[in-house]
Amino acid sequence: MRRLRPSGEEEMIALFLRTEVASDRWRDALRELLDRAGLPESVIAAPDLGDCAENRARRQLLTGHRGYDTRTGYFDGFPDGVRWEWMSIAPAELAAVRYIEYDYWVELSGGTRLPADAAARIRAGVTVFGVSNDRALNMARAIAGGARFPPLILVTTGSCGHLVVLEGHVRLTAFMLCPGLLPPELEVMVGSSPRMAAWGCW
Repeated sequence: MRRLRPSGEEEMIALFLRTEVASDRWRDALRELLDRAGLPESVIAAPDLGDCAENRARRQLLTGHRGYDTRTGYFDGFPDGVRWEWMSIAPAELAAVRYIEYDYWVELSGGTRLPADAAARIRAGVTVFGVSNDRALNMARAIAGGARFPPLILVTTGSCGHLVVLEGHVRLTAFMLCPGLLPPELEVMVGSSPRMAAWGCW
């Protein structure tokens, strides 16, 4: 991987919410939180990182949505003080990124948590827990047609540690369904903390 530029917690939160509001799985829940808070969807869809009130609102949204500030739900055990930066990653390095420790992704990958293994099983017609693979397959077809998708958010314990995907599991799977069509490098956001292994999904 190659370092590109520093980032920060506010940009990570904005990217996380922007990608999830575009997801069929999470869109309705996020829109309900926006309505409850009296916020326009542009707070997520077109974030202004220079607006402190917006940044606070997004932080509260991610807390209500996934337990960010309370370190509950998805963010149970997630460390404070994570260093965020933008990096470029080659497809071969991307293939070594692990899914979270979650039964669906563990089973889909055959126990390895590696997206390349999940892609091979999807190609072989394997489905898990009755969940269709259509989302990943359709996204892979879109990539083949030239579509671009938001960057993944990855986390690690440090420069020598492995990478785990924080946000973007379906996109990562789609990338591994068509690795030969990926550019030589992809831009990703990476969060690093020596305490990352305390995260409940690590």
